[in-house]
Amino acid sequence: MDDLATARLVLHRMSPGEAEQVATGASDGSVRWAPGYPSEGDRAGAGRFLGVCATTGDPWPCGAFEIRRREDGHATGGLGFHGPPDHDGSVTIGYGLVPSAQGKGYASEALRALLSFARARGITRVRGDTDHDNTASQRVMTAAGMRLIAEDERLKYYEITWTTDTATVTA
Repeated sequence: MDDLATARLVLHRMSPGEAEQVATGASDGSVRWAPGYPSEGDRAGAGRFLGVCATTGDPWPCGAFEIRRREDGHATGGLGFHGPPDHDGSVTIGYGLVPSAQGKGYASEALRALLSFARARGITRVRGDTDHDNTASQRVMTAAGMRLIAEDERLKYYEITWTTDTATVTA
């Protein structure tokens, strides 16, 4: 099974067809969407995934996931990789939840699962970034084990790297 399960969530591996529905905001009704889903960020992430599929093929295992609550199956957001690993084994991630699902620890839970998934597949570095004023996202990345490594006038940059035995942070 390609889905990832956590205590409260299912991270559903999106197919290109499902990503097309998210990108256009036009569901075929096979999945229940929470109010507000897909957000602008979800549509952009699905579009990015479709672009990668069009240029390089399905980037599995570095694709896109839909965040679904186990309790009711509703899609509440998305997360995934911006593309396949680079030559150094590094990837960039993104994630987001609809407002009704925020503040419940779902994003941290989902990101921890994605990081574990990445590490198990030999990815050596995961990067993410957020706006300076997005303290919630900063807390999510920190809670999942990522560390602030740099910032500029617009963004804060987070990262986690792994050696063969332990997760370490690099500057």
